[in-house]
Amino acid sequence: MIFEFNKTFSKTAILLLVLFLTDISLMAQGENRFIRSGNKAFEKGEFNKAEIDYKKALEKNSNSNVGQFNLGSAIHEQKNYDESALIFDNLTHKNLTPDQRAKSFYNLGNSLVNLQQYEQAVEAYKNSLRINPGDEDTKYNLLYAQQMLRQQQQNEQDQDNQQDQNQDQNQQNQEQNDQQNQDQNQDQNQQNQQNDQQGQPQDSKEDRAQSEPVQISIEDAERMLQALQDRERKTLEKIKKEELKNAKRVKTEKDW
Repeated sequence: MIFEFNKTFSKTAILLLVLFLTDISLMAQGENRFIRSGNKAFEKGEFNKAEIDYKKALEKNSNSNVGQFNLGSAIHEQKNYDESALIFDNLTHKNLTPDQRAKSFYNLGNSLVNLQQYEQAVEAYKNSLRINPGDEDTKYNLLYAQQMLRQQQQNEQDQDNQQDQNQDQNQQNQEQNDQQNQDQNQDQNQQNQQNDQQGQPQDSKEDRAQSEPVQISIEDAERMLQALQDRERKTLEKIKKEELKNAKRVKTEKDW
């Protein structure tokens, strides 16, 4: 069942003086006048003016339950729910008539609903119904508050579940990233080790080539020596031929 908020919760109870003749008989003339003026302003929707009149009444008699109750109602209608809830809660601890107490719990429940404090609102409506079990508005508001409480609890549960899922997903992603990084590091280390092992024999072979003398056989040495001697003999023969050519050229030249 869906409950419409504005259907009931725009309604706030006020205590009309005509209903509380015992209070009226105890009121000073000024207090009575301000409360009546505040009630008229309240019924016209002039809630700020009503608040001012109720406060003036309380200046005349700070213990006036009617003045305090109606002040809380005027403040509630101005959407100052924290302050109105405090006023109604204080009233429930005072010496009230049963009707005043039931209406105080009712208005307390309304303020708490607007503050989305549904669990406390449910208790306030239940307390009102314990005093006046036949009040239809209170029954309706109780059902509404219970419905909103279940919805609030479900939303909180959904948020908790979503948060847990996000945490699990983040943890899983982190573990996967860590594992991938670890695998990559291991692969890189293995590759580096393989490169070191491949380069090590080459370095050793080059070092041996630079430090060890070349070993040749006797036959190779004799061939190398013979080649040097042949190259030297050819060079000498070439020089002698050049010298002979120069000597002949000198002899054939004419004297001038």
